[in-house]
Amino acid sequence: MASEPGCDKLGTRPESILVHFAVMEQQDRPPAWVPGINTLIGRDVYHYAGHDIVIHESIDSFGAVMWPAALALCSFLDNNRKKVNLQKKEVLELGAGTGLVTIVASLLGASVTATDLPDVLGNLRANVMKNTRNRCRYTPQVEALSWGHDLESNYPTSVYRYDYVLAADVVYHHDFLDELLVTMKHFCKPGTTVIWANKVRFETDLTFTENFKNAFHTSLLAEDGEMKIFMATCRE
Repeated sequence: MASEPGCDKLGTRPESILVHFAVMEQQDRPPAWVPGINTLIGRDVYHYAGHDIVIHESIDSFGAVMWPAALALCSFLDNNRKKVNLQKKEVLELGAGTGLVTIVASLLGASVTATDLPDVLGNLRANVMKNTRNRCRYTPQVEALSWGHDLESNYPTSVYRYDYVLAADVVYHHDFLDELLVTMKHFCKPGTTVIWANKVRFETDLTFTENFKNAFHTSLLAEDGEMKIFMATCRE
């Protein structure tokens, strides 16, 4: 599929040992977003931002396993540091899951707050702390956040302002898409950029994408088949 104007293919540097995002030249190749991973017992080792990153997953929750859009977003951020400069930026991640995106953003120089539901925070916090300790300018924070609930009281916009809001594979078959969009709108204020990576799976993904485009000024940063990364700013 040809890229749209201003849209990059999801690519990595030749020396990257993890994820290869490229146009498939042969039909028998695996999907381009499938990563190469060094798998150890109970954990996977990824390589981004010049570091090995050890991620423990849990089969007890959808939020505690690795989803492909997280890999796509990490690859994009690592290989487009001028286009998306995270140095000294305030960053919020929605639905942080295993914490890989938060870890990579932290290694790239951002001050990151990772958020998710309370039941995944233990594994999320452990992954984030183990992979960023003594490696990052800023210590990442891990907080509970339920989409759409008590946002202004728990995260007043007068206090919580971010340069970037990151989200990867937060749109799938669940009943909280309206609440997710409300949450994105709450945190996306003038001066904030939302970067959302998603692999299209269901009709609801397409519906959410249209609602997302209607809610924000959007552009397609990168794509590879059904894997897409959008950038959005608020409609002032």
